[in-house]
Amino acid sequence: MPENTSTTVEESAVPVATAAGGAVKGTKKDKPERVASMWSDARRDLMRNWVFLVSAVLILALLVIAAFPGLFTSGDPYAKGFCDLSNSVVPPTGAHWFGFDVQGCDIYTRTIYGTRNSIIVGVLTSVLTTLVGCVLGMVAGLRGGWLDVLVSRFTEVWFAIPTMLGGLLVLAMLGTGNVVTVSLIMAVLGWPQLFRIMRGSVITNKQNDYVMAARALGAGGWRIAMRHILPNALAPVIVVSTINLGVYISAEAAFSYLGIGVQSPNISWGLMISDGQDRFLSAPHMVLFPSLFLSITVLAFIMLGEAVRDALDPKLR
Repeated sequence: MPENTSTTVEESAVPVATAAGGAVKGTKKDKPERVASMWSDARRDLMRNWVFLVSAVLILALLVIAAFPGLFTSGDPYAKGFCDLSNSVVPPTGAHWFGFDVQGCDIYTRTIYGTRNSIIVGVLTSVLTTLVGCVLGMVAGLRGGWLDVLVSRFTEVWFAIPTMLGGLLVLAMLGTGNVVTVSLIMAVLGWPQLFRIMRGSVITNKQNDYVMAARALGAGGWRIAMRHILPNALAPVIVVSTINLGVYISAEAAFSYLGIGVQSPNISWGLMISDGQDRFLSAPHMVLFPSLFLSITVLAFIMLGEAVRDALDPKLR
């Protein structure tokens, strides 16, 4: 009977002789290959993207300024005697880089401390809109049926209210505003956008083959939702939330500029721009420096969002 020449996987691991005819070497176990995933690929792409690196450095610097403003200036804009009318509208000097405003307050110190309120509004609004939009979008997308129809119709009606116009109306009715008030109003008006994105992403992902396979293997609905659908559905939501963060910061500055956002004695870049608009021709430094910080902050978050979108979108690879 002819000898069976087929080899098994175990037989292939037997030491074999070299072509030189002498030494016999044992085969080493192969190292486990890296398991590729969308998030690991995106992280690798982001580390190679100079746009992401530049925007991340800028945002990190802004976060440090917002958290520890005392590290960047020795003055305290909330302290008594900080402003001196004798320094009113004095232009920038070597000792005071950004000059003084009408009240004789150091603009550099006020700009540094104004970073905190702007960042808090942007982050708080983005977190609230993302949480509400993701929860409702996840529930509507997974459950479907009458619940999906009910929530979707309500969202469409709510989505018809412009965020900026609605915010202007509500803040004007309240008469006063602060960081929490502005954030809550923009979050209440801004969550429908995240809901629509999350719902569509969930509906798309729950029809994929890996979800069908997990369901066939007996995985429960909660496990499928948390382990398979949610991680993949979050990608477009993260992109939009990152870009919206910069939009919310600019919206807060617009509200404060119009006098219905953050009010004195709190400090806001929009409020500083509003205070200096009447003297723009004679003292442009009063508007220039807070506007520059506002523009850099908004641009940094938009650049970050664009970089994350390019990394998470497989069509752009």
